[in-house]
Amino acid sequence: MNSADIRKTFLEYFKSKEHNIVPSSPLVPWNDPTLLFVNAGMVQFKTIFLGEEKSPYKRAVSIQKCMRAGGKHSDLENVGHTLRHHTFFEMLGNFSFGDYFKKEAILFSWELLTDPFKLSKEKLYVSVYEEDDEAAKLWSKYIGIPDNRIVRLGAKDNFWQMGDTGPCGPCSEIIIDQGSDIGCGKPECAVGCECDRFLELWNLVFMQYNKDKNGKLTNLPKPSIDTGMGIERISATLQGKTSNFDSDLFEPIIRDISTLSGKKYTSSQETGASFRVIADHIRAIVFLLSEGLTPSNEGREYILRRVIRRASRHARLLDIHEPCLYKLTDSVIDTMGNIYPEIKIEANRIQKLLKIEEESFLRTIEAGMNLLDDIISSAEKEGSKVIPGGEVFRLYDTHGFPFDFARDIAMDAGLTIDEEGFQKEMELQREKSRRNIGSINIIAPMPTIEAHGYPHSKFVGYENLKTESVIVDIFKNGEPVNEMKEGNEGDLLLDKTPFYAE
Repeated sequence: MNSADIRKTFLEYFKSKEHNIVPSSPLVPWNDPTLLFVNAGMVQFKTIFLGEEKSPYKRAVSIQKCMRAGGKHSDLENVGHTLRHHTFFEMLGNFSFGDYFKKEAILFSWELLTDPFKLSKEKLYVSVYEEDDEAAKLWSKYIGIPDNRIVRLGAKDNFWQMGDTGPCGPCSEIIIDQGSDIGCGKPECAVGCECDRFLELWNLVFMQYNKDKNGKLTNLPKPSIDTGMGIERISATLQGKTSNFDSDLFEPIIRDISTLSGKKYTSSQETGASFRVIADHIRAIVFLLSEGLTPSNEGREYILRRVIRRASRHARLLDIHEPCLYKLTDSVIDTMGNIYPEIKIEANRIQKLLKIEEESFLRTIEAGMNLLDDIISSAEKEGSKVIPGGEVFRLYDTHGFPFDFARDIAMDAGLTIDEEGFQKEMELQREKSRRNIGSINIIAPMPTIEAHGYPHSKFVGYENLKTESVIVDIFKNGEPVNEMKEGNEGDLLLDKTPFYAE
C-alpha cells in the first residue's frame, strides 16, 4: 500500500467512526512558548485537553506535520544512524475529547491495523505502563492478546508527556516484530530493546493528567485519548521494507541524491548514513522555510541553520563540494506538494534562501574542515577520546568554524570535545577584546527610526535577491545630510532592501 493510500485509508476509517477530519497545524506553534516546534498531533488540541477551550467536536482525526529537532523530543542526533528516526515526519492521529477512552482506542487501533492494513496479528505485541493494570486487562479481554505478548515497561517508555509541563498520561504502544534477522541478534532481544527488531508502530496515550512546573500531576477535566503513528514507519511496514528510507516517501529523494553524488545507496554501506541524513533533513528544511523561517543564530531559526549545516556536511562526505541541497527541494515538493500546497507556493523562496545559506556555509567550512579532520586523526592515533577545546576554539576564531558543527563531526567519529576548555579560550578572547576596545574607532550608529520618525525599510529578501530602492535619507557621522561627496563615508536609509542581518 503506497503512502497516499495509507493517508486516505486512515482518514476514511476514523471518519466512519464519527471523527472530524482536522487539517494539520503549522510546524511553528501558534501560541505555545514551551515548544520550539509542533512535535505531536495533539499540540493543536492542547488547550482542549487542558479544558481551557471547548472543542466543536468530541472526536477528531488528523495527519499532522511534526518536527523533532531541539527541545525535549529531539531526534536530530539519531537521524542517519538508525533506519527509523526523523526530524520532520507526519503523524497520523485520532483524538477523543472526553468522549471514548481506553477500550475504544484499543479496539479502533487493532481493527485498523489488522483489517484494512492487514498486518499479521501474530507479529504484533503491545506494551503498557507498568502500573496500568486496566490497559493490560483490556488488551487481554477484548483483543485476546496472550500475556507473553503484553509487556509492562516503566515511565521512560510508557508514560507520555509533550513537554516539561502540560497534558500527559500512561500510554500503550503497538509493536511489530520484524523478525530475528533484523536488529541486534542477541538471544535476550525482546520488546524494549533499542535495536530495530521490535518496532513501535502506534502509541496510544491515555491523557489523564496535567503536569505543572513542579512536576505535580493533577487530573484533567475529562480523560481523553491522543494517539500517534508515524506515516514513515507504517508505510515502510506495509510496503515490506525494514527501513523507512526504502519506502515511497523517500525513494525519489534518495534517487536524486544518488544522481548528484554518483554513488549508489544501500542501507549497509558506510555512505548510507549520509544519504539518510540528507534525505531526512531536506524535508525538514523545505517545510521550515515554507513557514517563513530564515536561517539565523537564535531559537527556531538556529535549529533550521543547524539542520542545513548537518545536511551540507553529509553532502561533502558524499564528495559533493558545491551547493546541492537546493537542487533536492523539487523532489520534496513533487512528492508532497499536493498534500501541503504551501511548499509549492513558497518553492522559489525556499530554493533561493537555501542556496544562499549553502554558499555562505561552504565558504566558512572549507579550510576548517581539513584542519578538523587532521585534529580528529591525531586524536585517534593517540588513542584519545577527547579533542582539546583550545584546538577547536582556534578553528572558530580563525575560520569562523561553528562549535556545534565541530561537536557533531566529533560525535560521528566517536569523540567528544573539551567544551570547558573551549569556553575558557572564548572568555580569554572576550577579555582581550574588552581591553582593546578603547583603541577601536567605532562608526557612529544610525539614528533610530523611533527618534527621527523614519519609516521602516521594507524587507523583500524572501521574494527577491535584487531590488531597486529609493534613498530615504543620507547620514554622515550619525546626522542627516543633503549630499555625500566622493571619498566620504556615510550611511544610506533605503525604502526597501533584500538584505537581512547576520
